[in-house]
This record gives sequence, C-alpha cells and structure tokens, in this order.
Amino acid sequence: MHEEFWQERWARNEIGFHLKEFNPYLRRHWSRLALAEGAQVLVPLCGKSLDLIWLAGQGLQVLGVELSERAVEAFFAEQGLQPTVTRQAAFRIYRCGSLEIRCGDFFELGVEDVAGCRAFYDRAALIALPPEMRRRYTEHLARILPDGCQGLLITLDYDQSQMAGPPFAVDDVEVNRLLGAFCHVQLLEQEDVLQQNWKFLQRGLERLHESTYLLRKCTA
Repeated sequence: MHEEFWQERWARNEIGFHLKEFNPYLRRHWSRLALAEGAQVLVPLCGKSLDLIWLAGQGLQVLGVELSERAVEAFFAEQGLQPTVTRQAAFRIYRCGSLEIRCGDFFELGVEDVAGCRAFYDRAALIALPPEMRRRYTEHLARILPDGCQGLLITLDYDQSQMAGPPFAVDDVEVNRLLGAFCHVQLLEQEDVLQQNWKFLQRGLERLHESTYLLRKCTA
C-alpha cells in the first residue's frame, strides 16, 4: 500500500471512498469537541473530501494532508476556489481562506507543522492502511500531535477474510490498542450499515459496522 497504489487509484478515478455529501457522523458528533472559533483541525489523507468544507464552515482553520496532487487540485476546482500555491520543504501547499491542503507524504509532517492544531478528524485514513502502516500512522500521530488535542475517528469493521481492503476492517480492540496508548478513547456510536452499502453486499460481506470514536491525546 505504497504511494504508487494511491496515485493510480486517483488517476483511474477509482475513489469509491469519496462521499458526495458531508459525513453524517461528523455532523452529529463534532460539537462534542467544543472547539473555540478559529481553532485549527488536522485532516490526514483528506482526498477531496467535502468534510473539509463543512469543517471550515464551522469557523475552523482546516489543515488537510493529501498525497495525490490530482485530488488536491480536483478539490479546489470542484469547489470553485482559487488557491495560492507555494512550496515548503516536502510539501506543495494550497491555501484559500481558512482552507489549507499540504500535498505530500503525511509521514513528512512534523511537530512544528501541527503545533497549532487543537483537533484532528479521521474518516478515511486509518481504514485506508494495511496493519503495519496503521501502526506507523498512529505512532506518527502520537509523536506530532500536541497534548490535549482532540479527535473524531470513524472506522469500518467487517470480516476481513470476506474482502480484501482497502477499506480495511479496524475493530474496537485494534482502535484501543493503536490509540489507547496515547489517547483517551470513547466509543460514541456503532451502526450496522451493510444494507445501505450495496457494493459491500455484492462483495459478499455478511456484516458491516461503522463506529465513531471521540479521542483526546493524553499529556505526556
């Protein structure tokens, strides 16, 4: 699951993970973070998610990180926005108002890049990664996120033997194992969504659960 895989997915427009509406769990639970207006929120592996627009609409400063330049350019074009584009270290940075997307490798993101972040939102990052990369991803979050930073995490869980990811199955045990070492983890909601996802039914899944977690990074 390396860079070439995702670049090819975007090049072939194989982006079934992209939602054409705001995520309902985000809308339902984001207020629990009780962020001040103008707070910065990190969105790893953001693609061209409409959730970036929703977060900006809540008065937040949005910092997305995305590997695919095609995805970043599509996001701004589809929203009718004209970003300024600059280069900083490993990233090509697109900015427009309260929206900023850094195009490059998420693992190049450093402590100084997210020092102002008070929250993070993960709808399609953790479940996009195979097991060894999920561990690397969460360890990187643990290193760079400020203490007290809050997060909203949305995962999928199904019988992994019935379908190869991505998206991968990430169950409650794994969420707590990967994130519980540095975050307080609270399960907010779990919903059976198989009947609403015909593509997963066609692929032979017998169950499909979406779970939403509230996270808070512990003080080191």
